[in-house]
Amino acid sequence: MIYLYLDKLLSLYIIISSKKKALGKVTIELGNIKISNTNPFVLIAGPCVVENKEMIFHTAEKIKEITSGLDIPFVFKSSFKKANRTSIDSFEGLGDEALRILEDVKKQFDIPILTDIHSPDDISLVSGFTDILQIPAFLCRQTDLLKTAGESGKIINIKKGQFLAPEDMKFATDKVSYSGNNKILLTERGTCFGYHNLVVDMRGLIIMKELGYPVVMDATHSVQIPSEGGKSGGNPKFISPLAKAAAAVGISALFLEVHPDPQNALSDAASQLPLSQLKNLLIEVQKIDKTVKNY
Repeated sequence: MIYLYLDKLLSLYIIISSKKKALGKVTIELGNIKISNTNPFVLIAGPCVVENKEMIFHTAEKIKEITSGLDIPFVFKSSFKKANRTSIDSFEGLGDEALRILEDVKKQFDIPILTDIHSPDDISLVSGFTDILQIPAFLCRQTDLLKTAGESGKIINIKKGQFLAPEDMKFATDKVSYSGNNKILLTERGTCFGYHNLVVDMRGLIIMKELGYPVVMDATHSVQIPSEGGKSGGNPKFISPLAKAAAAVGISALFLEVHPDPQNALSDAASQLPLSQLKNLLIEVQKIDKTVKNY
């Protein structure tokens, strides 16, 4: 009897292992864009939050122009609201107007859209035009949010909490895949190191790959200095080194918050990449990506 039991356990282990290996080769398709750890990297980029239509349209148009010229797949990112600001006085968003602006961006420029969700109720608000739902790092353990997001059938980008080890992201993916939705991205954005500092452990990208999902490097939030005098500070000079180091490890996508005038941004002013610097950074990252993936 005990041998039969052990045999069943071994069979189950083989099935699970084979599924995990197969999952690691799965490519998530978003229109003509293919997202995987072995395909050419995708750029997920845009301003931290929707501030006004003019700035959002200008940024989306310029990034599309750059990425089209470099043949880099592009997903536009901007938060329709910010529910996790440091201070009560911080800008939280434009409300319904932000939703309309993002919907117009998708139609005007024919690009996929990623935006954050902070509660299950947000999903119905954005599902009509959003292609990727993003779970903010602070909310990556919120069971109801993860399960409901999974049930939407959308691609779900889960940002790794600053307080989590990379292997613990398995439990977040399980909550999304519980619905049968395995279209999951895992994003590295730094880990707390004492107070008011983040560090990036590149081993985390490899560890999260072993969970079977495409990994993304957020090279802008990773340079933040959390809660510096009632707002987040940052060291943007490290954006480029982190982006290139992650490309050398191998990533499915590079996540960048990009703004035409970061110093005057209404959110994350100290850690967004100037739009004027984007093209040169992408050229360097693309060279590394091509070398690593041999395409």
